[in-house]
Amino acid sequence: MTEPEFYRWVVWAIFGSAVVTFLYLLRRPAPYGRHYDGAGWGPSIHNKVGWIVMEWPAVFLFLLIYFRGENAWGVVPLIFLAMWQGHYLNRSLIYPLRTRTKGRMPVLVVLSGYVFNCLNASVNAWFIADVGQYGPSWLVDPRFLAGMALFVGGMSLNMHADNVLLGLRKQGRTGYVVPQGGAYRTISCPNYLGEILEWTGWAVATWSLAGVAFAVFTAANLIPRARSNHRWYRENFPDYPANRRALIPGVF
Repeated sequence: MTEPEFYRWVVWAIFGSAVVTFLYLLRRPAPYGRHYDGAGWGPSIHNKVGWIVMEWPAVFLFLLIYFRGENAWGVVPLIFLAMWQGHYLNRSLIYPLRTRTKGRMPVLVVLSGYVFNCLNASVNAWFIADVGQYGPSWLVDPRFLAGMALFVGGMSLNMHADNVLLGLRKQGRTGYVVPQGGAYRTISCPNYLGEILEWTGWAVATWSLAGVAFAVFTAANLIPRARSNHRWYRENFPDYPANRRALIPGVF
């Protein structure tokens, strides 16, 4: 199989997995964190270890494939590399090491996330470093500028929301607490909204089918999870703010 053929197969597999993931998560919450009770999913490992193992291909495999590309040292591809690594270095290494949780994660979830990240990192790295034609003029292209704005705005929202959640575990607190402040005033999952905006921005800025597939999968994964988390908050906290929505202020 040639690289272009592999690229097409993987991209369409990501689209397909987005549909399957969305339909499944509408029926059952993702089995980790507050939604994992340790039953029915086989062996499990510490959630920090599982998260790092699951996410590491998005950092290291991406780098390996990226620097094999003919355009790897171009200005625009290097900007895309910095965007991707900026997100995933935080997501795969910094964030899990900052968490204070001591939960478990099913090995099955870790393996499925690992495989997805291998495939997704491969096609996105290959496209931006080897296939995409990004000359200097791309820096002022409206698609690049709009995509960058979405990505940076989404990442800022994502990181701020994560910091609020991390702050809930300070001073020896245990159990779940209703997050307050910032975007949490209006929605239950601003971290998920931020990530959806990030990868939508990535898809626009790179103008690639691989980027679109990743953005679609991200939305298919996080929209049902936001719905589940929102419902969980309402069920477990009788005084949960009535005007707060799951993901989009005033809408959903």
